[in-house]
Amino acid sequence: MTPQEASIKSAEICQLAPVVPVLVIDDASKARPLAEALVAGGLPALEITLRTPAALDAIREMAKVDGGVVGAGTLLTPADVAAAVDAGAKFGVSPGATDRLLDACEEADLPLLPGAATASEAMRLLERGYTVQKFFPAEAAGGAPALKGIGAPLPQIKFCPTGGVSPSNAATYLALSNTLCVGGSWVAPKDLVEAGDWDAITALAAEAAKLGA
Repeated sequence: MTPQEASIKSAEICQLAPVVPVLVIDDASKARPLAEALVAGGLPALEITLRTPAALDAIREMAKVDGGVVGAGTLLTPADVAAAVDAGAKFGVSPGATDRLLDACEEADLPLLPGAATASEAMRLLERGYTVQKFFPAEAAGGAPALKGIGAPLPQIKFCPTGGVSPSNAATYLALSNTLCVGGSWVAPKDLVEAGDWDAITALAAEAAKLGA
């Protein structure tokens, strides 16, 4: 998969809904009902971060859910890429980008949202062919004003800002011409997941799905 092909696929995934839930899952047994709740609320693209021992099993369970498109976040190494693909991930997300990581995703045919926080990082990825990127850490890197500023000289790059994005600022990001979607964890709060309150999570997802309207 070329960077150009990866970017086309990433754009398609980002445009499925205005919000991509960023999920840290400790208990894989809750993964499938969580995915079903989020998809029912109108958020089909799901990012499971590889930050817990349960993450890969969670991806396997979520990959079984009709209508869902499951991805793996916090990809750092070629080994992470191989494990994510083996578990059924359909896309990848990374906080930054290295040549080894980009090579591994391209060789594995895994569309990647590579992270960039500065104009130079975004330009380097663009030079390689990545026109769809993750803006991370969004709030710490200057928030929506910074992303708008990067967009002025680099209008050909579209972003998914993640990191500090919340219901209070998501609409500001989504109003930018260079934002395809945002990534956020607020649609699946830990307490609701632990309680198995799937109806409440579906309601949060439905509210988030309206943000792009």
